[in-house]
Amino acid sequence: MALKCVICGKTTRSGNTISHSHHKTKRRFKANLQKVKIILNGVKKKAYVCTRCLRSQKVKKAI
Repeated sequence: MALKCVICGKTTRSGNTISHSHHKTKRRFKANLQKVKIILNGVKKKAYVCTRCLRSQKVKKAI
């Protein structure tokens, strides 16, 4: 399973690293995902959620 936020769908993005001589090589920007216990559709489960969704309280954490 690929790392993906279950709430907003945020996943890995691609881009370039740029050296001092402006030589570009491909790199990956990974989303800041945390595996937390959440309540999703009335069911407690462990899932990967991005920190933006946790901070903005788009998801209810299970205790």
